[in-house]
Amino acid sequence: MKIGNFASKQGQLIFITFLFIACTGKASMVEKTDKDGTAYKTIKIGNQEWMSENLNVEHYRNGDLIPQVQDADEWAKLTTGAWCYYENNSENGKTYGKLYNWYAVNDSRGLAPAGWHVPSDSEWTILTNYLGGDSLAGGKMKASDTTYWKSPNTGSTNESGFSALPGGCRGSSGKFYDMGNYAFWWSTAEVNAENAWNRHLSYISADVSRYYGSKICGYTIRCVKN
Repeated sequence: MKIGNFASKQGQLIFITFLFIACTGKASMVEKTDKDGTAYKTIKIGNQEWMSENLNVEHYRNGDLIPQVQDADEWAKLTTGAWCYYENNSENGKTYGKLYNWYAVNDSRGLAPAGWHVPSDSEWTILTNYLGGDSLAGGKMKASDTTYWKSPNTGSTNESGFSALPGGCRGSSGKFYDMGNYAFWWSTAEVNAENAWNRHLSYISADVSRYYGSKICGYTIRCVKN
């Protein structure tokens, strides 16, 4: 084969590969690390770029430590930022990331790594609208297996590459709920002095549900690029 012909075909292959990535939106990469040295895969969905993993940081952006609170009674009384692992088991953090209360989300020191932020309520809506609306988007966001999701994991295709996992939550009483059944993520938007908006997915539905929860609750965090 002539070198010129080889270079031409190689260029065509690169172009086709690029075109495939641009159309599918499934080219993930590793972004800069957070304050704890964790690197995150990301995914382009529409005009937004999201982390395709949950946040797992224990320092604010300025380097200050976010307290880990294990005791249920102490958690239930919090009015400042904190995090925990589901059931206080660090092994859960390797798969699902950390659970944060909303006070950590709202802290002026910044929870997300530089160049990223916790999504607003409207940014969640942009995502779900792009994926076909609340009744369809959840299936396109969920990891498409039952390794972590409880069967039947209704509607799951993960065609968006969001790769949602059912990390459960910590309730305002300090108890843990729903690992394997539900995924919960905070937004930055307040409802009132006690509550803030979140999104959650279920193993028995392809829906994305918008609801509000107590700011004391521990939910996972997905970040979107600035």
